[in-house]
Amino acid sequence: MTDDTLILIPARMASTRLPGKPLADIAGLPMIVQVLRRAEAARLGPVVVACDDETIAAAVEKAGGRAILTRADHPSGSDRIFEALGVVDPDGRAKIVVNVQGDLPMLAPEDIAAALTPLNDPAVDIATLAAEIKKPEERINPNVVKVVGSPVASRRLRALYFTRATAPSGDGPLYHHIGLYAYRRAALQRFVKMPPSPLEQRERLEQLRALEAGMRIDVAIVNTVPLGVDTPQDLETARAMLR
Repeated sequence: MTDDTLILIPARMASTRLPGKPLADIAGLPMIVQVLRRAEAARLGPVVVACDDETIAAAVEKAGGRAILTRADHPSGSDRIFEALGVVDPDGRAKIVVNVQGDLPMLAPEDIAAALTPLNDPAVDIATLAAEIKKPEERINPNVVKVVGSPVASRRLRALYFTRATAPSGDGPLYHHIGLYAYRRAALQRFVKMPPSPLEQRERLEQLRALEAGMRIDVAIVNTVPLGVDTPQDLETARAMLR
C-alpha cells in the first residue's frame, strides 16, 4: 500500500432501473460495502467512497470505511470522484487515482491492481481493463462495450477506440471493456474540465472524450468480466453468487 495511489468509489442513490442500489443487501452487506471490501483487499492505497446521499455515507462509515458527500448533480462518476479528490487529498499527494464503480460487487482485488500496470509506462495517461469475449452473442450486443486496441505488450493494448458496435472486423479476438479506470492525477483533472466530445455523445461512452483529445489509454487484459449490478435480475444473480 502506498501514499501515491488513492481509490475512489463513486456512488449515487438514484438509479432508473434499480433505485437505491448502493444499499441493496448482498450476503448481509450493502452492495457499496461489498465493493469497498474488494477495493481495500487490493491493498493499493486508501479507499474512499464518494457519494451523494447521507444514507450511503452512514452505511460505509458503519462498516469502518470513509465516505465523502459530494454534489448530487454530477453528470458522471469521474466528476464525482474529482470533487472528492479535492477534499480527501487537497495537497496533491496522490499521483494515481483509481475509479472503481460502486456496482461491481464481484470485482476481483487482483484485477483492480492489474489496472495500474500500464501506468508504469510514462506515456500512458489513463489505464483500464478488458477481457476477451467468449460468448458469441456478446460480440453483437450493443450493451457490451468493445475496446479496439493495438497490442503493445503481453496482455496489454493501446486503446484506439471504444464502441458498442462489433469491432474490429475479421478474424481474431474481441475485447469486452470493463469500466474501471486508473488515472494519473493530471489526466483526471484535464479530463473532467473538457466538454463532452462528439464521439462520446454519439456512442454514449465517456472514455472517448480522452481519446479524441489525444490522451493515451492503455488496457490491461484480465480473465473475466465482473458482474455489474444494474437491474433487479443482476442483483439476484449477485446474491446467488455470494450466498
